[in-house]
Amino acid sequence: MKPPSLSRHLGLSVSLMGAVLVALLACLNYWTLTHELDARARINLNGKMETLQRHLTDNLKASDIANSPHSITDLVISHDNLSLTIYSLGEDSSPLLSLGEKSFEPQLNDFSANETLRYQHWKDRQGEQILTAFERVQLANGEQILTLLSINRSADAALLSAYLKSTLIAVPALMLLIGFVSWWIVRRGLAPLRQFRTIAAQICAKDISHRLSQEKLPKELSGLASSINLMLDRLDNGVQLLSEFSDDLAHELRAPITNLLCKAQVTLSRERPREDYRSALESCVEELERLSRIVSDMLFLAHASHPTAAVSFQPVALHEEVWRVTELFSASAEEKQISLSISGSGSTLGDRLMIQRAISNLLSNAIRHSPEGREISILIEPQADMTSLVMGNSGSSIPAQHLTHLFERFYRVDKSRSRSAGGTGLGLAIVNSIMSLHQGNVAVSSLEGFTRFSLSFPTIDAATNQSTYSKLDGEM
Repeated sequence: MKPPSLSRHLGLSVSLMGAVLVALLACLNYWTLTHELDARARINLNGKMETLQRHLTDNLKASDIANSPHSITDLVISHDNLSLTIYSLGEDSSPLLSLGEKSFEPQLNDFSANETLRYQHWKDRQGEQILTAFERVQLANGEQILTLLSINRSADAALLSAYLKSTLIAVPALMLLIGFVSWWIVRRGLAPLRQFRTIAAQICAKDISHRLSQEKLPKELSGLASSINLMLDRLDNGVQLLSEFSDDLAHELRAPITNLLCKAQVTLSRERPREDYRSALESCVEELERLSRIVSDMLFLAHASHPTAAVSFQPVALHEEVWRVTELFSASAEEKQISLSISGSGSTLGDRLMIQRAISNLLSNAIRHSPEGREISILIEPQADMTSLVMGNSGSSIPAQHLTHLFERFYRVDKSRSRSAGGTGLGLAIVNSIMSLHQGNVAVSSLEGFTRFSLSFPTIDAATNQSTYSKLDGEM
């Protein structure tokens, strides 16, 4: 079964709510009108009863009432919907006075005398609504009478009936109008979502350049559009980086493979001395070692860059790891008569082998690019919540436009330089990934012939807190 559209669902919901409100409002109006008409009828009867009581208690006797004094007659005759019936409460309970067309109704005989004014609704023989106010009145001579003043409420009933009929006709039409208007408003309000659908249909791996326009969007959808555009920007950057990386990787692997193929083809093109075959095999081994280094670095980089990389952290003394790495590179430094200076100490929480790899990558670059007879300094300095490891070396300055790209994979400052003269082009990218995995960062500066790389590691307490938060976020 096809699910209903959002506009239809919202339109029906708003229509239903509007229909319920209209029905409640109609019922409330009917109740208010009924209550108001009843209240006005009671007020009218109450005023007439007060006037009538003043006339009856003004030195009148029961016999005088039977003679229909003009003051009482005028009170009733001037109103077509009023009827007056007065009974004597003596031995003779026959009516003393009957005025109006409803004064002879037999139901009036059922009313009992009461000292206080009371009201009662009833229907006559024609089924018309009647409201009667009745009260026991004591005349000046001590005689007691029962006064019943009735008002014909057929006009009120007709008004209520007309209201009810008009409401029953108008409410369905009004509900249909509310439903149509609600559907139109909801459909117009959801119109920007069609733009979202159009853009989403156009997005593909080959083209992620489409963006959502935030003009004339409501505040809620504007924020959503901004988030989606930001997501598309990240995806676009990721796809571009992946494409560039694929191109760079293909270029890096093509050179050694082409060298191997050419060398083998040339060597096998004719008979050669044994020494030539040995030289060819040694050259092939060098190219294979280069391929092996590239593949190993790529695997390490993929492992270190993965957000869920399973790495067990433990306390690491940075100065001890620096000493271990410098011992490994002491021979290379001595060949170029480069002295290594180490100062300071500090600790962090991390993977010892990865930290060694980051330090060794920086140190190998520093030795490779330092002129002979210079010094490479390594300073470890604890700070508030970070421990910095700064490695500096003399040499040619790196142009400012290259500094922000140094940690990209296969990035070359000198495009004409052969990889055989250097590394795989992944060393600094590996350093960046290792520092990201340790919740730290790496920075570089190069001014006036002095280049400085800075590794910032969280202290043990800060690293513990960050690791705890990361675990909590992963569990959530």
